[in-house]
Amino acid sequence: MNSPNLTDVIVGVGVQVCLIPPLMAALAFAWMDLRTRRIPNSLTLGTALVGLGFQWGYGGWESLVNGLGGLAVGFGLLVLPYALGGVGAGDVKALAALGAWMNPVQTLYLFGYMALAGGGMALGMLCWKGQLLDTVRHCREWLLSRIFSYSQGIPAGALAEKSARLPYGPALALGMGMVFLRGA
Repeated sequence: MNSPNLTDVIVGVGVQVCLIPPLMAALAFAWMDLRTRRIPNSLTLGTALVGLGFQWGYGGWESLVNGLGGLAVGFGLLVLPYALGGVGAGDVKALAALGAWMNPVQTLYLFGYMALAGGGMALGMLCWKGQLLDTVRHCREWLLSRIFSYSQGIPAGALAEKSARLPYGPALALGMGMVFLRGA
C-alpha cells in the first residue's frame, strides 16, 4: 500500500484551508437571504474581489485565471435560470463570487451540490405546504406548451410567481459545505 507523501498531504490540507473563506461567505449569503430575501451587492462584490486577490497572491497569474474562470462559470450557470425567473440576481452574483475562490471544475461541483440541495429544499417546502401535485401539474403544462407551442401555455416566469419564493442562499451554503467536505 502506498501512503501519501508529505507534499500531497500539505497540498490537500491547503486546499481545504483555502475553502474556509468562501464557506464563511456562503454562510453569510445564506444568513442575509433568509433574513432579508436579498444578498447584498457589497457582499458578493467583496467576496469576488477578495477571492480573486487571494487567487493571485496564492498562485500568481495562473491561479488568477482559474479564479476568473470559476467566476465566469458561476455566472454562466445561473444567468439562464435568472432570465427565466427561477433565481434572483443575488443568487447569480453569489455563485459567481464563490467561483472566484475556486477553479471552473470546483465551481461546477458547487453548482451541482447547490442544485441538489435547492431541489431538495423546494420539494420539502412544496410537500409541507401541500402544493406538490399542483406544482407538478403546472410544470407539465408549461413543458407541454413549450414542446408543442400551445398558445395558452404558462409564461416562463409564472411558475416562480405561483409558488412561494424560496431563498436560494441556504442551498448555496449547503453546496459550498459539500465542496469543502469533499475537496472538490
